[in-house]
Amino acid sequence: MNTFKRISSGVAGLALLLVSLGAACMIIANLRLRADLTEERLFTLSRGSRDLVSTLNQDVTLKFYFSASSPYVPHILKGYADHVQDFLREYELAGQGRVIIETYDPKSDSDEEEWAQKFGVAPQTLSPFAPPFYFGLVAVCGGREHAIPAFSPATERTLEYEVSRLIARVAWPDKPVIGIMSPLNVLGADNDPMQRMMGRNRQAEPAWAAFGELQRDNTLRTVAPDADRIDDDITTLVLVHPKNLSDTTLFAIDQFVLRGGRLLACLDPFSIQDFRSSQAQGMMMGMRGPGGPGPSTLGRLLDAWGVGFDPTRVLADRRAITKLDGGNGSIDENPVVLSLSAKNAAASDVLTAQIKQLILPFAGVFTDKQAQDITFTPLITSSDNACLVDTMSAQYGTAMLRNQLTSDGVRHALAVRLTGTFKTAFPEGAPVDDTPDPTGAKKPADPSPKAPLTSGAGAVVLIGDSDFLADNWSVRTSTFLGYQTMEAINDNLALLANAVEQLAGRSELIAIRSRGNSTRPFTVVDELEYQALKKWSETEKTLQFKLDETRARLAEMQKQKQGNQRAILTAEQEKAIATFQEEERITNRQLKDLRRSLNADIENLGVRVKSINIALMPALIIVVSFTRLWIRRRRG
Repeated sequence: MNTFKRISSGVAGLALLLVSLGAACMIIANLRLRADLTEERLFTLSRGSRDLVSTLNQDVTLKFYFSASSPYVPHILKGYADHVQDFLREYELAGQGRVIIETYDPKSDSDEEEWAQKFGVAPQTLSPFAPPFYFGLVAVCGGREHAIPAFSPATERTLEYEVSRLIARVAWPDKPVIGIMSPLNVLGADNDPMQRMMGRNRQAEPAWAAFGELQRDNTLRTVAPDADRIDDDITTLVLVHPKNLSDTTLFAIDQFVLRGGRLLACLDPFSIQDFRSSQAQGMMMGMRGPGGPGPSTLGRLLDAWGVGFDPTRVLADRRAITKLDGGNGSIDENPVVLSLSAKNAAASDVLTAQIKQLILPFAGVFTDKQAQDITFTPLITSSDNACLVDTMSAQYGTAMLRNQLTSDGVRHALAVRLTGTFKTAFPEGAPVDDTPDPTGAKKPADPSPKAPLTSGAGAVVLIGDSDFLADNWSVRTSTFLGYQTMEAINDNLALLANAVEQLAGRSELIAIRSRGNSTRPFTVVDELEYQALKKWSETEKTLQFKLDETRARLAEMQKQKQGNQRAILTAEQEKAIATFQEEERITNRQLKDLRRSLNADIENLGVRVKSINIALMPALIIVVSFTRLWIRRRRG
């Protein structure tokens, strides 16, 4: 009877527990409780995105296309699709009814597939025999639509920026007007009038590929290098090697920034493109070309913004050396032509998060002078094995630089963003334009001059080079079936496009940060592997050097022997050859043993990590169980 009661009470208790759990699950399911516990706030919108959707004045529908039911979709993409879908719900919540999320599972030959293709979502496949699957997003607003053709885990860091930009494109569809100021023909040039007068008809100079790409999404307008004002409808101004600007033009740029205009300035201590252009003009005029056209800077504007820039010095970086043709079959390892990688780009900034490779020839650097109310954010930096060298010495090649290459241990800023409240560089007011009119007529006075602005919120991006935009440093040109094609050889064009896109877009887009990665790296394991490699690397270098030296000596002696077959080697020479051969054999064996030890260390590390992961939880359970048992016995 007692046994029956105990069983009954146990069953009743279990039933009560199950009912309680079910009720708790139902209550919790209806509660709108949300918490982002990830270290890098992967599921939390940036302030810029929240501000963007809060200013929408009409509904935006986000159509999420993902082939969730397809067995051909990789598991890693299914996991990432869940992450994207969760993130889109954050936009829906922040939009307070203005952002509507629709989810579609396009199957083969379905209406959903047809619409996905019409909207521009790209079909993807991992096998020529498998049907395509879809993983993209379409934004629709007021009859306008734009698409992200395909999502990829590789671009997770820019996910928020891509979605917010998509919303901005359909909600505010007008093309921004971009002003281009440069002494170089970056937008192309017609046949030179002087050449036509001399009877030499040359082909018109095409626009640089970088600016040809910009024209697809923007309206580009030339701004003269001697302009005294910037048109009101220009939202972003791009300066490419702005050399010898007058105070009048600097004042126009100053007022443009203070009224809220965005500025991208590509300054240059030594512009190769300008140098070649000046040389060519000198040869056409029958004169020797000038020794160099001179650097570009923004002078007093940089001073007012708290930025230092030395136009007489360029950066040399031993860890960013570019191998160039040195002539006569030689290779010039040039430290002032910088080959930069993702390590040099700010991964936490959407402007540079996807930058993998850049080439910056003869670049200058920026320093932060701590201006009040202005935030100085480095975007591209050197390694800590770099230094500044004289521009003139750098032009004469690597040989002239050897004595100057002393690392200063500083990671120099090659590109920066300035945000905040800017103050005018002309507190005394507009400069007086005393340039005489070429016709001799007096310049009419402005009937109602506006009071100059003294401060204003703005955004400026500074890059310490301009040559990186030229075709020979950014694209590879080829001809196919009579058509000229261009292929990007690095991310130089992407850097310009990203900067202009961010500056010319809504102000909220600038505040969007680069996101973290949901796939967490094993940083501790990586560090342990690095230490294992470091432990053996010096020994390996020593042995490899010894092996190379032994082989060189042995090859020289064998060469002498083969070159004169009739020569009789002395016993000492024969002994030396035998000794070197034995040294080569021993050193080879030592290298093999060393590499075997290195692999064993890394494998043992893997075994230890796996053992800890497998055994840790059972061990904890056993310890807790024995502890509870011991406590019960003590109490008993």
